[in-house]
Amino acid sequence: MAASATLAATRYEVVQGITQSVVGAVQALWRDVPPDRIFAALQGETGRQILNAVIAGQLSAAQGAQAFVTGAMLAQGAGVAAEATLNAGSLAGIAMDGRLLATLLYVPAVTTAQALSVGLPADVALARGMAQMGTLVATTIADTARTATQVAMAAEPKCVAYVRVVKLPACSRCIVLAGRQYSYSEGFKRHPKCDCGMEPMSDQEWRESASPEDIFRQMTPEERRKRFGAAGADAIENGADIGQVVNARRGMATATTGKKVTTEGTTRRGIGGKALDAGFEKTPGKRYTRSREARLMPEQILKQADDNRELQIALLKKHGFIT
Repeated sequence: MAASATLAATRYEVVQGITQSVVGAVQALWRDVPPDRIFAALQGETGRQILNAVIAGQLSAAQGAQAFVTGAMLAQGAGVAAEATLNAGSLAGIAMDGRLLATLLYVPAVTTAQALSVGLPADVALARGMAQMGTLVATTIADTARTATQVAMAAEPKCVAYVRVVKLPACSRCIVLAGRQYSYSEGFKRHPKCDCGMEPMSDQEWRESASPEDIFRQMTPEERRKRFGAAGADAIENGADIGQVVNARRGMATATTGKKVTTEGTTRRGIGGKALDAGFEKTPGKRYTRSREARLMPEQILKQADDNRELQIALLKKHGFIT
């Protein structure tokens, strides 16, 4: 295994460890919540503890991103020439669709209350909410780690691409993308609870990565049928193209469709508000004055700036994600 691939595998394991630790802590807090007082709990101390745990996980996942990108470039003999430094804190407290993290983490309370309202037993309603909370937390931390890596790649001109890192067990939609190379600024295709990682690549090196076919061969017959369906697995075993089998069933979900902005950090004291320096205004009924200019999410910046790295760096600085 190439040195940069080893780094990517290590990075994957680190993020997985952070994710599992935070999900476990959040679920432990959730178990002690009375189902009939779920809203009060999420608005009170339990909600604050859950939010703080996820924010801490986001910070941990983001903080290692720049060192990971630098290490990958050095391992590939490309050297380093980073033009800016990742601001890990700018990604904490935000869901990757741009909304405030606290708003996202409140959704399982609504799910639990709705389950109770249709007559489901209290333990079933609470379990349904906990399952949704686990998915949201795991997805949020994985998204934060990938976004931080992508911002760090944008700040490092030696990095021109990334390879999708897929680890078993994985779903069919991810397996079909295994080893595929993307421009460093191209959005990462994922579904809820997707844990796939990234390996930054320099211009000098294109490593032959595990292909979808390689991963399929590693799977047991039971795994193949679980991920692709009996008919799909049989078709692939008989020579059918994995991509055609998967895409015929369902398109890949993406976290980068539509324009993404966030209000997080856009107050006078916030990172985004200070960086944008666009003046402030107060929306009637809202507590704080916020920047007149919308704060773009990193994915939106990379998409909007196309392949213009100079513009990408300038916008990432402008919106407070690098310094």
